Amino acid sequence: MANDADNVRVGLNGSVYIAPKGTTAPVDLDTAWAAGWVDLGYLSDDGVEMSYSTETEDINAWQSLSPVRKVLTGVDMTLAFTAIELKTSTITLYFPSATMTDEGGTVHKLSIPAAPTPDERAIGLEWLDGDIKNRLVIARGEVTDREAINLSRSAAVGLGMTVSAYADTAPEIAVWLSNDPAWAAA
Repeated sequence: MANDADNVRVGLNGSVYIAPKGTTAPVDLDTAWAAGWVDLGYLSDDGVEMSYSTETEDINAWQSLSPVRKVLTGVDMTLAFTAIELKTSTITLYFPSATMTDEGGTVHKLSIPAAPTPDERAIGLEWLDGDIKNRLVIARGEVTDREAINLSRSAAVGLGMTVSAYADTAPEIAVWLSNDPAWAAA
């Protein structure tokens, strides 16, 4: 198999979108994100980290020192990113069940509950490398990890979050679309 530098990709630009769970996502690369999908805006220059892992359990036998089989026991998929635009959509994603209200004039109030409820959302990720476009849709996801919020004079205030994907009614945990010619089915 030959090496082909034309198949090396980078994420030059992109966006993370959120929507209420059950919101229809684009099923192709040309359809715009429909009403209900909100672009979270600027992310830190670290971009988005996508992680996928599997867990297995060894089946051992009396007659063997090494496992005779491995059984798949779990799948985990996450997206991690830091939102650097502080706006209602990012702040209420970071603080589950939080509500934003206008207190009159230019005062806005974020109410952060002591006992938040689960906050499942649909999550969309889109990124570009020249003419190559990719979209990843997680029909059911939730922020399950949050980084500390640092306030300093030398860096943007960031809301670091990790979204965990949950299995949906379909057999997928996520759907990844791409127009990358190197992906053509053999």
